[in-house]
Amino acid sequence: MKKLLSLMLAVAMIFALAACGGEKAVETPSDPTEAAGLIKVGIINNDPNESGYRTANDADMKRVFTEENGYEASFAYSLKNDEQIAAAQKFIQDEVDYLLISAAGTAGWDTVLQDAQAAGIEVILFDRTIDADESLYVASIVSDMAKEGQTAVDWLASQNLETYNVIHIQGVMGSSAQIGRTGALDTMVAENDNWNLVTQQTAEWNAETAQQIVQAVIDSGKEFNVVYAENDDMAKGAVAALDAAGISHGVDGDVIIMGFDCNKWALEELLNGNWNYDGQCNPFQADYIDEIIDGLENGEAPAEKVVIMEEKGFDATTITQADVDQYGI
Repeated sequence: MKKLLSLMLAVAMIFALAACGGEKAVETPSDPTEAAGLIKVGIINNDPNESGYRTANDADMKRVFTEENGYEASFAYSLKNDEQIAAAQKFIQDEVDYLLISAAGTAGWDTVLQDAQAAGIEVILFDRTIDADESLYVASIVSDMAKEGQTAVDWLASQNLETYNVIHIQGVMGSSAQIGRTGALDTMVAENDNWNLVTQQTAEWNAETAQQIVQAVIDSGKEFNVVYAENDDMAKGAVAALDAAGISHGVDGDVIIMGFDCNKWALEELLNGNWNYDGQCNPFQADYIDEIIDGLENGEAPAEKVVIMEEKGFDATTITQADVDQYGI
């Protein structure tokens, strides 16, 4: 919208000079994006190397927010909240039209969102929620992380084990994905005497760290029969430790393996019976955001303040090749 106003002002100046008989040419904007009328967006995301999900999410954003589609897009990446907030302040100083945020952590965003609002910059959240008043952002296109966690824990409860001894490998602490996927499991453990946490540690989405956590449990001699990993990469690391120790897993194995994100290779592990469950986390939000921005540019508020991505969980005993092809990322 600000770009459109700038162009209208430039055209008005041209006609004003012509009417006054001025001979001096009007200076065109030095910035080519001003001349082209591109919408300027600052996109703050987590590290695209964090996981297969994040790689797909970043690729989806770069597919949509291009000059061909009418955008000048700048990207900033970090797994740390303070670094993301600093990047947001820089985008505000650069006078972007829209600030798109996938927050590393849920807290601490109020001030920067207030600064964006004061500067006339619209904020759109994607992928993850934050703890901030809804008046500080125009829309939120996110996964229901709490529902993801509840769906997974409900599936695990349906396995009717006599005792649940769970290795719980968490993602980056304080992220909405970690909070949502942890919450349902914590509640189940607190309310049922036959549910036990053998260990509960963060691997910060990293496969190697997850492998070390599981190896440490194996070395300790503690009994376990479930690995609940909050993303596919950490589940993969856990399985590497089990394989090295000769511990069976998956369908008809001694240890239930659970992951999240639905990477194609992870769904293939389910299809082959090596894992038991994978929870979907839909990374494709860019088209939704593009539609919202198009509406805002035409003076239309979003039809919904919060858009929840449709997601499901997959069981190794029922997954099909068609599921892998359709839902794998």
